[in-house]
Amino acid sequence: MLDKVEIKGYKSIKELSMEIAPINILIGANGSGKSNFLSFFNFLKEIYKQNLQQYVALNGGTERFLHKGNKVTSEIAAEVYLEDNNYSFLLKEGESGFVFLNEGIGYLESIFNIASYGFESNLKFNIKPRAQFIRDYLDSIIKYHFHDTGRQSPFHNSSNINSDHFLLYEDGRNLAAFLYGIQKEYPKQYNLIVRTIQSVAPYFSDFYLQPNENGNVQLFWTSKYSSTIYSSRDLSDGTIRFIALTLLFMQPKLPSTIIIDEPELGLHPFAINKLSGMIKSVSKKGTKVILATQSTDLISYFEPEDIITVDQIEGESVFKRLDSENLKEWLDTYTIDDLWKRNIINSGQPNS
Repeated sequence: MLDKVEIKGYKSIKELSMEIAPINILIGANGSGKSNFLSFFNFLKEIYKQNLQQYVALNGGTERFLHKGNKVTSEIAAEVYLEDNNYSFLLKEGESGFVFLNEGIGYLESIFNIASYGFESNLKFNIKPRAQFIRDYLDSIIKYHFHDTGRQSPFHNSSNINSDHFLLYEDGRNLAAFLYGIQKEYPKQYNLIVRTIQSVAPYFSDFYLQPNENGNVQLFWTSKYSSTIYSSRDLSDGTIRFIALTLLFMQPKLPSTIIIDEPELGLHPFAINKLSGMIKSVSKKGTKVILATQSTDLISYFEPEDIITVDQIEGESVFKRLDSENLKEWLDTYTIDDLWKRNIINSGQPNS
């Protein structure tokens, strides 16, 4: 379980120490730093995969990753706490990219520096105690984004029932194969997923998943009111996003952490209500949820402690978790979204 994240010198984050609660909803204006925090987990994953230099080069170079650029910041440091384990790194800008000055793995009070002062992480093949535990977690990190629902959307891709059914990919491109695997191995959970989708799209009957001779399958579905078999391109943007979200939050083997950016995009208010219920449900099963949103409708279903406001002040992202005690008098009369709309909570304003 991810318990805490500390970050220094990364993009708009000058310095941050954040306890990771079961639910962590980041809300704030465009450019406040919500997406930068979520992108840190991509950064962490690329470090673990020994792909840091390529990732940085393809995303604007070291200058784009250092807080306020290399004239202000020359290092990025971070530490991730996983129950009694932790992983940390210190990166220094060099002539050809970032160099590892320190890379640590720890368990309780024991900390080992595994850095070789090179350009890539040494974690992947390290044999120190608890290294495998940390690798397993970092390997499982996926930041989901289900924004693209156009004609060429990844949702419409074919996927293979033999090679693409193990986990849901970040953009939903293996939606059909992942669903097929659940249908065959977990029929009760599959039926629950279908009923949840029907609650938002009453015309929806079931998925029609028929692999070809090579094991490739596409997302087709049937309607309660027709014998026609429909393509995923016949679904509305909001419906196909909701299908992907339902699959993410109701999959039989939940990941330890779900990270997702603006899951509410294009959803009907009733679907947002359902989404909030799924988020709460997985958080009670031990999965931690980290998401960014600008939807006051979505946050209205959550407690103040679930919500983190993000503001950019003089180029620095400032994160603040809300406190029920501080809002007690207002919450007797208003909901969280009301407090935002009335500017009573003046941090993380969506329209500031």
